[in-house]
Amino acid sequence: MVTLYLDVVSSWCYWAEPAWAALQRRYAGQAEFEWKIALVPAGAVPPDREAMEWFYRRSGTVMRSEFMLNSGWLEPNSAPCLVPNLVAEAAKDFGIKDDRVRLALSHAALREGRKVLQWDEAIAVASSAGLDRAKLRQRAESDEIRRRVEKSNAEFDALGVTQRPAFVIEDEIGDRAVFSGIVRIEPLAATIDTMLADVAAYKSFAAHFGTSP
Repeated sequence: MVTLYLDVVSSWCYWAEPAWAALQRRYAGQAEFEWKIALVPAGAVPPDREAMEWFYRRSGTVMRSEFMLNSGWLEPNSAPCLVPNLVAEAAKDFGIKDDRVRLALSHAALREGRKVLQWDEAIAVASSAGLDRAKLRQRAESDEIRRRVEKSNAEFDALGVTQRPAFVIEDEIGDRAVFSGIVRIEPLAATIDTMLADVAAYKSFAAHFGTSP
């Protein structure tokens, strides 16, 4: 199982998306994949667009990006950025458990500068996946969705890490690896390969000698 903890409008989570997509393609049928919300806390969100753009320039150059992210979505005193994250989580209850809705929200914010921190805008973006706007908003504003986000936040905090995205990789023999702030595929793929090899070795041993007494 590979679990990705993220914030929908986090720029560093955005830069991890190619690695996440590549992992799902590479290990289709060999591993299960799931994403969960881990909100960036208020103190970690830059207070204004000027400060946010400084971070965008830094991360953009680190990733050798040919474009700069758009800070137009940011609003004063908006952190933590609940609305787009609640909407993405709510979309799961309408059968969309893949990446489509949260990627649409992320793109709308970070590339187009759309005001996805506002309910009407976030719902409009998410409804492009064929969802009913009224039903989606009602679900996103529900106590149950907020509790689920609080639960996944607590799970993230329990990992003892601070950086998003965080990847948690686990296998059936009890191995577990946690990567916090990693956005490139190489260490993630190497870990999954190692775990798959270890699981195969255990199965081979069991075929020859049976299970442990």
